[in-house]
Amino acid sequence: CATPFGYEMDINMPKIARTMTARQVESLREPGLHSVGGVTGLALQITAEGSRSWVLRVTIQGRRRSLGLGPFRDMTLAQARETAQEMRTRIRRGDDPYAEKSAQRAAQKARTTFDDLAAEYLEGKRSEFRNPKHAAQWASTLKTYASPIIGARPVDRITVEHILQILEPIWWTKTETAKRTQGRIEKIMDYAAARGLCTPENPARWRGRLDAILPAPSKVHRVEHYPAVSVSDAPAIYQAIRQRGGTAARALEVLILTALRSGAVRGMTWDEVEGDMWTVPGERMKAGRTHRAVLVPRAQEIIAAMPERAETDLVFAAPRGGRLSDASMTAVMKRMGLREVPHGWRSTFRDWVAELTDYPGEVARMAMAHTIGDKVEAAYRRGDLLEKRRSIMRDWARYLGAE
Repeated sequence: CATPFGYEMDINMPKIARTMTARQVESLREPGLHSVGGVTGLALQITAEGSRSWVLRVTIQGRRRSLGLGPFRDMTLAQARETAQEMRTRIRRGDDPYAEKSAQRAAQKARTTFDDLAAEYLEGKRSEFRNPKHAAQWASTLKTYASPIIGARPVDRITVEHILQILEPIWWTKTETAKRTQGRIEKIMDYAAARGLCTPENPARWRGRLDAILPAPSKVHRVEHYPAVSVSDAPAIYQAIRQRGGTAARALEVLILTALRSGAVRGMTWDEVEGDMWTVPGERMKAGRTHRAVLVPRAQEIIAAMPERAETDLVFAAPRGGRLSDASMTAVMKRMGLREVPHGWRSTFRDWVAELTDYPGEVARMAMAHTIGDKVEAAYRRGDLLEKRRSIMRDWARYLGAE
């Protein structure tokens, strides 16, 4: 089917296609490639899912090519014929539209990151969300869990291993959140494939891919989370705690203002505190490493007001001597009629960071003395983001009304 101009029609099409009207083209529904006539090689492509697009089948420099002209919904039959004719004129001049499009796609892939595409996807789907809160939850989930791992990575370079880095740390402890995160990443990667920015082999797909690696959510042992104060209620409840007297209430305040665990606070000694810095030894930290915690002015004020006792070096000593019990801090909240527990304030802090601030997740994790899950990152991380943690803890204190 060669022509004097160096291109040919697809051998599967008739050499002379009947010229269809716009109404006849509109009525086409069967999946496949339908020649519409008017311009040699012009066809309407219908996928099994029902999507329709214009295609021009030609041979360029001895190789058969399919040139996509655009979606059916964006181009009338007359416009498609005009575009196809212009494309053939270019080919006669020696241009290679296929190579040009390939180069454009390659350049776009190289500069389109996951965060870029997620923002584009969310903007396009905004009208489909039930309400603004649902859209905000999508954005917050992706920002908290996906962005630190793949946010700056081009979408065509995201692999299953990257997805597992996101999901594995939370699959057993925050299973519902992890599954939602997986589903949202899967949708965005499907969108990337539909845009031609990556292959259809979605690395975040559950069925037939991740389900072969991770246990089904329904089979994961459910972890009983500590009841936590909601972010919206946190300022009022903190102020109520501040009004209560007693050593346990003051220790609870410091726990809230530092976002650390009860054992670290109850074991605080005078020699661990210097100015706005509290150095907690590794034996009192879950990760087993020394941690420098930032003390906001209100926390410093509380510590300075605690009486020093000759018989102990503890800052928050029990009334009869020795260390406060964990139950004494819990009792403060129980007497206020709250079902939440002191440890839950860590979750409240983390939710506040994710929902109401722009701080990176790694700053919050460092403030809470969480272990870095990525072994490579942990090996190269030398600093502890101290100045950024000073900022985040001051903002947390201001949110609670402590400053």
